[in-house]
Amino acid sequence: MNSSILRQLVALPALLAGLAALYACGNAASQGGAPAAQAAARASAVYVLGPGQSVAVAPGTTLRLDRVNDSRCRKGAVCVWAGYISYSLTLGGAGGERSFVLAEDMPGGAKTQSLNGVGVTLMGVEPAEPAALRAPPPDYRVSLQVDLAAPAR
Repeated sequence: MNSSILRQLVALPALLAGLAALYACGNAASQGGAPAAQAAARASAVYVLGPGQSVAVAPGTTLRLDRVNDSRCRKGAVCVWAGYISYSLTLGGAGGERSFVLAEDMPGGAKTQSLNGVGVTLMGVEPAEPAALRAPPPDYRVSLQVDLAAPAR
């Protein structure tokens, strides 16, 4: 029983310190510091998306992974070429939607695109290897780095 009370006495100050830190962060933003949404808009971030998923990368700007196009030679198949994997994405914002494709090994493809001040770079995909010959399509997860241009001052 004494051990339980001791744990509570240690946990309570730690909890209060954490709450005070959160309050200070929120208070600084409301007193002239950069709002959290604007601060995030100037940073880089990595997002992991599956087909059909989207993420808000900045206020009013979304990035959607429309589909994964995988023509790589499946394990156990006999192929005349290795194939490639590409990713169809859409960037939506105040100016409308713009579709683009990212690919690492596709002829004429690019690993990075920059649209309306938003840079999107392909970081990787899970699973990295093609599926087996008769296996169902895998549950793709694509890692994308998003770099937002700093707003003009």
